[in-house]
Amino acid sequence: MAEIRLVGTAHVSQKSVDEVRAAIEEFQPDIVGVELDQGRYVSLTQETTEEPPITEILKGGNFGRLLVQWVLAYIQQRIGAETGVKPGAEMLAAIDEAKAHQKPVALIDRDIRITLARFWGRMGVWEKIKLTGALVYSLVSVERQQIEVDELIDQDVVSAAMEEFRKFSPHGARALIDERDAYLAHQILMLGGRYERVLAVVGAGHIRGVERYLDAPATLPPLATLTAESKGGLPWAKILGVAVTALFLLLIAAIALSGVGLNVLLAALLYWILINGILSAGFTLLAGGHPLSAATAFAVSWMTSLNPLLAAGWFAAIVEAKIRKPAAGEFRQILAAETLSEMRRIPLFRVVLVAALANVGSTIGTFAYFLFIFPVLGIDPATVIVDGFSNMLQLIQGLF
Repeated sequence: MAEIRLVGTAHVSQKSVDEVRAAIEEFQPDIVGVELDQGRYVSLTQETTEEPPITEILKGGNFGRLLVQWVLAYIQQRIGAETGVKPGAEMLAAIDEAKAHQKPVALIDRDIRITLARFWGRMGVWEKIKLTGALVYSLVSVERQQIEVDELIDQDVVSAAMEEFRKFSPHGARALIDERDAYLAHQILMLGGRYERVLAVVGAGHIRGVERYLDAPATLPPLATLTAESKGGLPWAKILGVAVTALFLLLIAAIALSGVGLNVLLAALLYWILINGILSAGFTLLAGGHPLSAATAFAVSWMTSLNPLLAAGWFAAIVEAKIRKPAAGEFRQILAAETLSEMRRIPLFRVVLVAALANVGSTIGTFAYFLFIFPVLGIDPATVIVDGFSNMLQLIQGLF
């Protein structure tokens, strides 16, 4: 039976670095497992890393997920600057100390791309909205508040934080915490099958979950279910897109057949173009986008709002990329940025921010249209809907 020891850490804590070194010196493990995947290991241990091509980033369309990843990295970077400890320093200490004792190192965390894909894919629309607000608040807070990082490894503090996050985003917590607890436990148990003494260095937030699985391995979910592409739940974004299209077409048909007049119908169509376009273009400019990118968002948002497979931000991002011309190496520059201003000056970040905010503006415009179109047109919605649908049914019956 292998002897397994866990060390819980905070990722930007000098105390954690010291504890990791002391644990390896005292425990003398046969192998050291670290909460890293191959990509993060290379990023920590090498000066340069292979980055995804710019075209691949733009074609992927996962702009919201990319922004979440970059903002989280920035927040961690800022906390690290406050404490004087580079993010991931405790993992580097574990790697260096293991090598100094001529012990092998195992990477025991799930691929970050899988984790982020499952995290973003599992969250509902409301969870994503709340997450966006929380990240904006964190960006402001991290600039102003002094953070006692060493308190973050206190188990009571960690447990309270995990429970709050679970209430805030139950689906996100499942992918970011619970699934990784299980994945880490699987990897540690596999190491335990090959080595007598295993030391695993993991974030403090995973300690209790991993321990539960190590105490009861039979409760572990199959490893394949933790690495498969996330199916998520129902494709709510597409369902909502189809519903918006259907609602708009029914609304226009009702107005056209209600007898309120051609001028009202034309005004309804014009307001659809203007409300979607102005808000999408406005948010593009808010992101720091070029006027041509904003003009593109304005021109296409009325159409993309009616097609769940398209988004105004994609077109605005293409134009922005043509103007800003992101270059190789900028992905890493974004992750290393020390201030928000520095991050915003990087062309690739600007392109992704333009894409995300143009989509936000278009979405707000769509909902604003349905909320305000009847007061703007100065017509009674009940009359339009009742008369319009009544005439529509008569027309259908006449055809058949």
